[in-house]
Amino acid sequence: MPRTALIAAGALMAAGSAFAADVAQMTSAELMQARPSSTEMAKLGRFYNVEGVIPPQCYTSIEAQYNPCYVCHQSYDDADRPNYMRDGALQEAYDFSDAALTNHWANLFVDRSAQVAAISDQEILDYINTENYSALAPALKARGWGGYVPDLADYHLGAAAFDEIGMAKDGSGWLAFNYKPQPSTFWPTNGSTDDVLIRLPGPFRQDAGGAASRDAYIANIGLLEIAFQDLEETTVPPVDEAALGVDLDGDGALGVTGVIKRRATFVGGAAGHALTRMLYPQGTEFLHSVRYVGLEGDAIVVPPHMKELRYMRKTVAMTPAELRTAYGNEAQEKIDGNLPRYIDVGDAGMDTGMGWLMLGFIEDADGALRPQTNEENFFCKGCHTTTGAAVDQTWAFPRKVAGAEGWGYIDYRGMRDVPGKGQQIGEIEQYFARVGGGDEFRSNTEMLARWFNADGSVNVDKVRAATVYDLITPSRERALVLNKAYRVIAGEQSFLFGRDATVTPPVNVHSVIDSATAPTLPRDKQFTHDIRLQW
Repeated sequence: MPRTALIAAGALMAAGSAFAADVAQMTSAELMQARPSSTEMAKLGRFYNVEGVIPPQCYTSIEAQYNPCYVCHQSYDDADRPNYMRDGALQEAYDFSDAALTNHWANLFVDRSAQVAAISDQEILDYINTENYSALAPALKARGWGGYVPDLADYHLGAAAFDEIGMAKDGSGWLAFNYKPQPSTFWPTNGSTDDVLIRLPGPFRQDAGGAASRDAYIANIGLLEIAFQDLEETTVPPVDEAALGVDLDGDGALGVTGVIKRRATFVGGAAGHALTRMLYPQGTEFLHSVRYVGLEGDAIVVPPHMKELRYMRKTVAMTPAELRTAYGNEAQEKIDGNLPRYIDVGDAGMDTGMGWLMLGFIEDADGALRPQTNEENFFCKGCHTTTGAAVDQTWAFPRKVAGAEGWGYIDYRGMRDVPGKGQQIGEIEQYFARVGGGDEFRSNTEMLARWFNADGSVNVDKVRAATVYDLITPSRERALVLNKAYRVIAGEQSFLFGRDATVTPPVNVHSVIDSATAPTLPRDKQFTHDIRLQW
C-alpha cells in the first residue's frame, strides 16, 4: 500500500506484510508520518518514541507567561519529603534531550472532524455504556498470563461495586476513596472520567490474630492518611477499638470511635510496621480505571466502558535515603544525556526503579481491553517516576478528601474548590489564572467561555460560586464529541502517537522545540506547588 494511501486512511492498523517490512526500515520521522498501530510496532520490536515519558502537555506553548507546568514540577524545598526530584526548573524552560525536541505526539496534529462527524450520538452512547471489563480476566487466564489479573468483581459498575465507605462488596480488599482530580488532564471536560482504588497488604487488613478485620483496615488507612497529610489526627468511619485492643483516639477507653490520633506504628496484623512520612507500605496496590465521559441525560457520570485499566504495586519499600540516591542517579543520567530506561519484566509490568511495578491494559480496535505493549507502558512512567510533585509516585491518594468524608467512590458533586497546601485561593481558580485556560493547551473553548472574561481574565465571582463538578465537567455536546474523538484513536490503535481526545489540532502546542529561541518563563511566573490540599 503506498504511503500516501496510509496517510489518507489515518495509517490505522496493520496493513499486511509489505507494510510491516516497510515499517521495519522507517526512520522515526517517517513513522510519525505513517502512524502504524501500536501493536504492529510491538510485533516488529520497534520503539518509536525514546522520550515517551515526556507527555504531550509538556509541549504546550508558554509564550513567556502561561505556566501549566507547575502542577507536575515542584520547586519548593521540603527536606523531609521523600521526592527529591527538585525539578521546578522545568517550569522555566523546555529542558529536553535532543531526541525530545521534536514532538512525537503526532495525533495532536490530526484533524478528526470528518471521522467524528460520521459517528452518531446514539452509536457512541451505546458504545460507552457497554462494559468491557468483565471479559479481561478470563481472557488473560486463557492465555496463561503471568502478571496481575483484575480481581475486583463488578468494577465496571463504578460506585455500585462498593459499599457506603468505599469497601469493595466482593471482599477483595479494594477500597475506593473520594479525591479531587489533578488539574487538568483528568478533568472530564478534557476527555476522561476516572476512579482510583487502593489496597493495603493482607496484614494491614487483619487483626493481631491474623483474622480479616474491617476495623483494622479502617484504622490503618486512617493512619496512612495521617502519614501523608502531616496530621496529628483524622476522622474515619466508626472503628471498634475493643476489637483491636488499641485506644486509637487517646481518650483512655476502648469504645467505638471515629477519630484516630497519630501513632508510631500501624495496628492489628501490621502493628510491627512503622508509619513513614509520605511513603506507602511495601505491597500496597492501586487500581485506576480511565473511562469515557459518561452521560445520564445532561449529567456527567462514570460509564461502564473503560479506555484503560492501570495497576501499580509497591514491590520495594525504599527508605528516604535510598530514594534520595535513586533520584540523584536520575538527575545524573539526565546531566550525562542518557535517555530514560526502565526494566521490562514481561507480564508483571515495568519496574520504575523507585520501588514500584506498573502495568496497564488498553482498548483494542474492537473495544476489548488488552495488555499494553512495552512502549505503551513506557508512556506511564513520566508521571509516576520522574516528576517532582508526585508523592511516592502517586497522585490521587494525597488528594483524598480529608477524613471520613473522603471514604467512598469518587464524587465531586458538591465538592469545594479548596486551595492547595500553602495557598490562599481555590486550586482550580489558581490553575485558570496561571494557565490562561481550562487545559494545558488553552484549546478548551468551552472552558474559556464559561469561566473567563472577554479580556482573558478569570471570572472570579463565577468560579468561586461553583462546585468542582460545575468547574470540571463538560456540556453534553462536548462530552459526546470527546468520546467520538477518542473512539477514533482507539479504532486506529495509534496510541503511540498520543491519547488526547482532540478533534482539531490545538493551536498552542509546539511541533518542534528550538532550544535556542523557545521562550522561557520569568521568575514571577514560576510557582511553588504541593499537590496536597487544604480541606
